[in-house]
Amino acid sequence: ELEKTIPKIDISDKAFESLFDFFDKYEWHLDTSVAATGKDINPDVIGYIFEKYINDRADMGAYYTKEDITDYISKNCILPFLFDEIKRNYPKAFTSEGELWQMVKQSDDKYIYDAIKKGLELPLPKDIENGISDINKRDTWNNSAPINYSLSTEIWREVIDRRNRYKVLKDKIDKGEIAFINNFITDNLNIRQFVQDTIENTNDPNFLKYFYEALKSVTIIDPTCGSGAFLFAAMNILEPLYECCIHRMNKFVSEAPKEKYKDFEKVLKQVKNPQHPNLQYFIYKSIILQNLYGVDIMKEAVEIAKLRLFLKLVSTVEADYRKPNLGIEPLPDIDFNIRSENTLVGFATENELKEGLKWQLNFEGEEERINEKCDIIANAFKRYKEIQLTYGDDFKEFKKAKEELNNRLKELNHELNQILHKQTNAIPYNTWLETYQPFHWFAEFYESIQGKGGFDIVIGNPPYVEYSKIKYKINGYKTIKSGNLYAFVIERGLNISSKFSRIGMIIPISSICTDRMIDYQKMIGKYNCWNSLYAERPSKLFSGAEVQLVITLLSNDKVKNIHSSTYNKWAATYRDFLFQIIDYTSITDFIRPGSFPKIGTEIEKSILQKLERQNMSINHYQLKKGKYFVNYRNAGGRYYKVILNFEPNFKLNNEPKRSSTYQFLYFDNKEMTDSTCALMNSSLFFWYWLVYSDTWHMVNREIGNFKISFNDPLIKTLSQLNKELMKDLKKNSIERKENRNKGVDVVEYTQYNVRESKSIIDDIDTALAKHYNFTSQELDFIINYDIKYRMSKDIENENEQ
Repeated sequence: ELEKTIPKIDISDKAFESLFDFFDKYEWHLDTSVAATGKDINPDVIGYIFEKYINDRADMGAYYTKEDITDYISKNCILPFLFDEIKRNYPKAFTSEGELWQMVKQSDDKYIYDAIKKGLELPLPKDIENGISDINKRDTWNNSAPINYSLSTEIWREVIDRRNRYKVLKDKIDKGEIAFINNFITDNLNIRQFVQDTIENTNDPNFLKYFYEALKSVTIIDPTCGSGAFLFAAMNILEPLYECCIHRMNKFVSEAPKEKYKDFEKVLKQVKNPQHPNLQYFIYKSIILQNLYGVDIMKEAVEIAKLRLFLKLVSTVEADYRKPNLGIEPLPDIDFNIRSENTLVGFATENELKEGLKWQLNFEGEEERINEKCDIIANAFKRYKEIQLTYGDDFKEFKKAKEELNNRLKELNHELNQILHKQTNAIPYNTWLETYQPFHWFAEFYESIQGKGGFDIVIGNPPYVEYSKIKYKINGYKTIKSGNLYAFVIERGLNISSKFSRIGMIIPISSICTDRMIDYQKMIGKYNCWNSLYAERPSKLFSGAEVQLVITLLSNDKVKNIHSSTYNKWAATYRDFLFQIIDYTSITDFIRPGSFPKIGTEIEKSILQKLERQNMSINHYQLKKGKYFVNYRNAGGRYYKVILNFEPNFKLNNEPKRSSTYQFLYFDNKEMTDSTCALMNSSLFFWYWLVYSDTWHMVNREIGNFKISFNDPLIKTLSQLNKELMKDLKKNSIERKENRNKGVDVVEYTQYNVRESKSIIDDIDTALAKHYNFTSQELDFIINYDIKYRMSKDIENENEQ
């Protein structure tokens, strides 16, 4: 690229000597099995360095995505799609009595992740076991569990929950209730092991045939691919499946009369072509050419993505210096698979092109003419890939084919750019071209978009950037009011996907729990959906990113359901187990405009149902203005909320002020004020707020809609408990003084240590449990909600300040 743009470029060899000396200090590996000496580097490091340092991508809302995230998303999109594709073509294999689901039924606990099974073989200590049947004997359940029973940092309560989860999963497997591929997502079973076992053990050649056909044809796109983390993950999902299929075909052929399995023999002949250095090289090359696609607005990112894929290929080969090209088969040309332009600007579909053509004065026949050009290019692209897979050795013909393809694409893109420019037409064409960097999916990937009806898999980590901060404008997006690029990327992904596609993205949690994202929520609500939720304290998924996240998986199934996990918090040492512990429950009946609730258990659903039976809400009791008030901070508070019926001390430069962070609810009498104050300090309210809020801001949407029908006995009890709580909060408070705004201002305020008042809060929750008719198990859940972190003195509680 540099030589094209700067023809006279000339850098002396000496300029590189110090660079090579630096590189020589390290041991370079092409595989991923690296000794931990601190001087070992493999290809994955290239992507990490690029994302972390070179381009400040975090400032652009892009973060380095670790392998556990890319693996979780990729396997739960790609593998279910492959099974669904086989089922569409060969439904016979998916009967409940067929070998597929019978294998699961007879698998014992093989597909339950090891993390769930930790310590199951050990009998529980007597004091812990006693609490299972008697809630009053759970005094030690909040203590840390010994390492032979627990995963890192688990308390006994979590160990018991995990054991119960194992029993539920084991019971489902034994009863044959795991009979759909989506069950492996919802119940978070080991889907990779299951699919691999299916191929290795199938006795049905037709199943194997359809599986391999689905494998070869599946198209996977990351529309904001960066340095290729998700493409790499997809390749690692597909590679063992290709290998299993080929080995299984070989076994069928070797044990049968010649030409019984002609399709398998044809595949094996291609695999054994002497030009392939080995089986792995053939597989990786097939995947890179046939299955993987990516787009990113940064050219450097695209180059790194290609380089990482090439290094993966080369890592499979031992160089033979006696042979031409060191005995390495020519690397595939994937310039047309992984592109550098703007994902969000350009004609994505035929319908978008039709709309664009309406701006033309004479557009009759234009659509057919452009479609014809696209079809020619698509066939040329298809042929171009075939040449590389069938090993024509005429380099001049190969080069000529690429030049012709490039020229055709350039001509078509210019024509489409001019059509699109007429729609915006606000700035000169060349300026527009440079600023918008349009990418016409309909033309560039015509074979996938038009020929197949769209991509099969759309995965990735889109940028988290406010629309107001970018230089270009977009049109025609249903999610435009959401105001963030990640929503537009997912909408684009849905538009370029096939009707049977699977989508997987990791995005901010605000996407499912804020009002401005309602249009986005309506869009994904039309799909079968799984949302797993992740806090950013005490540990976080993205290093250096203060953002709470949701992994959203979508499939366009006949049966639509919205699933959610619990709101996950974890310590850094627990990260290795996090994605094995994820569990989902259906929340379709609990969705509200602007919020998908963050619950993952049946007991939480039961509590929500009991809340909804109340006739009144806080909105019914509060006034626009009144003599009595409750005040609260409108932001902050990960572990507690400080709710007061008086104004806390706050001084700015020794002058009393009202802090801008506090909001007020007004009431017409003291008892109602105190009752509401007690309620809002309860663990029940804290849990409810987390379930429906963005987990940071307290707004009237959650406060006012909290369902409660106060009666005289409840008001009397809560008012008295609130007096005790306010007194206790004052007793455990301290006065603080800080320099802020670079030392310009001195701020004095009161810090409340809510943790020390937890026993009074528990009494409030006990009174509320009686009012709502909670079971003893439900009260136990509420009182001990998030207890490991709420009662830990090792965790900084920013709310207390």
